[in-house]
Amino acid sequence: MIILKKPFPLFLSVLMLYCSPPKETTGSADSNKIETMLKDDGDAALPLERIKLPEGFKIALYAKVPHARSMALGTSGVVYVGARKGETVHAVRDNNGDYKGDEVFEIAKGLNSPNGVAFKDGDLYVAEISRISKYENIEKDLSNPPTALVINDDYPTEGHHGWKYIAFGPDGKLYVPVGAPCNICEPEKEIYASITRINPDGSGREIVARGVRNTVGFTWHPQTGEMWFTDNGRDNMGDDMPPCELNRLTEAGQHFGYPYCHGGDIQDDEFGDKFPCNDFVKPVQNLGAHVAPLGAKFYQGDMFPAEYKNKIFIAEHGSWNRKAKSGYRITMVTLDEQGQALDYEVFAEGWLDHDSQVNFGRPVDLLELPDGSLLVSDDYAGVIYRITYTG
Repeated sequence: MIILKKPFPLFLSVLMLYCSPPKETTGSADSNKIETMLKDDGDAALPLERIKLPEGFKIALYAKVPHARSMALGTSGVVYVGARKGETVHAVRDNNGDYKGDEVFEIAKGLNSPNGVAFKDGDLYVAEISRISKYENIEKDLSNPPTALVINDDYPTEGHHGWKYIAFGPDGKLYVPVGAPCNICEPEKEIYASITRINPDGSGREIVARGVRNTVGFTWHPQTGEMWFTDNGRDNMGDDMPPCELNRLTEAGQHFGYPYCHGGDIQDDEFGDKFPCNDFVKPVQNLGAHVAPLGAKFYQGDMFPAEYKNKIFIAEHGSWNRKAKSGYRITMVTLDEQGQALDYEVFAEGWLDHDSQVNFGRPVDLLELPDGSLLVSDDYAGVIYRITYTG
């Protein structure tokens, strides 16, 4: 049974506050229907039998969390969950070690698209559109969370691509993206279409990547420490272009092409004549057009077969304006020792019925648990799934 708990001082929280497609695997309801289905407990509430996975893998319901987006893992196994369309940050606790969420707590309400969550040294960091807050010693009492401490409120206030994914890097700094405030434009301020980083206290902001239209997921290579991130391609260039991207940052200050160049070699039809594509860092892998890649994680666990180690998993949220929908799946990119892409393939699919064009879910973020299983958030269905390997 999953129990939704609200913090006691709730009023305080409110006041304070295109490109080659991947290889396919072998191996439908509207939002109102989904809400009805989720009233009952158990995996049967969702048609998980539609999800195709490689042989030996299984998917099950982990927890029900409204608008579940970005996830972060605490030291005690608590999973913190942000929301883009909602206004609430949640925490999911597994009380008995069976890898199912037993309790869901409301940590903060009344926030402005609190998409990003990160955990460091016992504190929870939450990113809204224009500010970053910290909840100190968050795990002391999840039913009575502390008052938010704003560490930085100097980010742009535009809602267009303003929701943020955040994470701490190997350098101990908090990485915070700022999307382009448009579909395609040359932003006047350099902070737009960038990735920034700040100190844990909110100071020392600097731009580490430019020309990034809208990244809502990044991670670091477990061996090189380099930052890898997804980027969502622009709209209104057709159903099959430009590609979305998987990129690698090898040194601070690199420019990845937006708004002049897409996918490494496609000049923008409005701004492309200003700079040649060779001026910019090319993607490691072009992803499907309009698939909306969000969360990205290198698999490091021991549960999955050895061949999955160091592959980068990507949650493709799915297109919103393509004639035939694309995405709505989890893909993988295999890399060689030099970090070059060898393969781009589907790992999990079935949230979208291609015949009816109806989807029952949309993958958002990925989180590896200590046992090596993989959590997948879904803001459309309002749930978190757990993927395991049993052989």
